[in-house]
Amino acid sequence: MRIVRHHEYGPSRVLRTEKAEPPAHGPEDVLVRAEAIGVDHADVQRRLGTFPLGAPPLPYCPSTDVAGVVVEVGGRVTGIEPGQRVVVWKARDAYAEFVAAPATRVLPLPDGLGFAEATVLGSTGRVAVHLLQTARVAAGETVLVHAGAGAVGHIAVQAARALGARRVIATAGSPRKLDFVRSLGADAAVDYTDPGWPARVRDAAGAEDVDVILDGVGGPRLLDDVRLLAPYGRLVFYGASGGDSEQPAIPLMDLMGMRHVTGFSMATMLSGRPALVEEGVRLLVRLVTDGSVRPVIHERVPLDEAARAHDLLEQRVSMGRVVLVP
Repeated sequence: MRIVRHHEYGPSRVLRTEKAEPPAHGPEDVLVRAEAIGVDHADVQRRLGTFPLGAPPLPYCPSTDVAGVVVEVGGRVTGIEPGQRVVVWKARDAYAEFVAAPATRVLPLPDGLGFAEATVLGSTGRVAVHLLQTARVAAGETVLVHAGAGAVGHIAVQAARALGARRVIATAGSPRKLDFVRSLGADAAVDYTDPGWPARVRDAAGAEDVDVILDGVGGPRLLDDVRLLAPYGRLVFYGASGGDSEQPAIPLMDLMGMRHVTGFSMATMLSGRPALVEEGVRLLVRLVTDGSVRPVIHERVPLDEAARAHDLLEQRVSMGRVVLVP
């Protein structure tokens, strides 16, 4: 089979298509033929060696979401059969024609959902819904989603609306992206490259401050985020796609207005709140199935052109999700 790896850190050209044997799978695993493979900003950061949690060991093939068809199942696997359409959440060595994963990471696909769109049922869609769970979004609240045109952001904008947010504000970095987030249902779109963006958010929020902020970009804007929060408002920080290796310290006095700041970790949620994770997955599937959330695919890129897929993310031109197609 074909697999894409990098043997050094660096620009997108370090990604190489190689030949390999299909992965072995154990008695509790499922072997899947990939039809669509999600590409994430974390893949770019790991390729560059700048991932906040540490650079991966080399050679490296990204772990990401894969939608495809079950080829084989291990002897202890129940409820999943060969020929079934599934998505694998964070499959190991995912940039490949076949992936093997524990059955616990495999989710059957709803009827009518395409493979590319189904990749959002993996990490991006789950993260979006789990962020809103973590923030305890309530009906009637105002929600600010940073990077609203991104793979996670474009799901979060729609899900916040579906969960009853009174006003959804999204930030983006170009006129096309601002139009895109409006098309998803954002009440207001704010250009984060404008130095006055916090004032634009305040104007959009109206008489009230912002109840919930989802920030996966990080950097200096985090301090502005805190100051935008209403009393009892919640900021959920979940990544640093903006490229800042260090995040600013938040002055404790900025929290005195009963503002709350928390970080999000999928691993922590899985280990500490598995029932909440399952609830979030069911919610995500329902929102996608009933049309409340519409996954958007920016481009389907051939597997052998994985470098170009990374360029789309690194150049920040993509809207929705970029997928590789073997």
